[in-house]
Amino acid sequence: MEIEQAFGIVIKKYRLERSISQEKLAFGAGLDRTFISLLERGKRKPTINTLFSISKVLEVKPSEIVKEVENHLKQI
Repeated sequence: MEIEQAFGIVIKKYRLERSISQEKLAFGAGLDRTFISLLERGKRKPTINTLFSISKVLEVKPSEIVKEVENHLKQI
């Protein structure tokens, strides 16, 4: 599994847990909805700015997202 794929799985999990649409997440993070879709599918590489913007909307620490991404990568 690539880092991008693991990141996508994690942000989609948090987004669905909070019942937030891709559109609402994108708007709150100052991103395009299609970019959120591409991130969730592992088609784009997130920047640190993207990580912080998304984590703020999802109300989770960026370090928690990174930790979960690491856990997904360890499961390989």
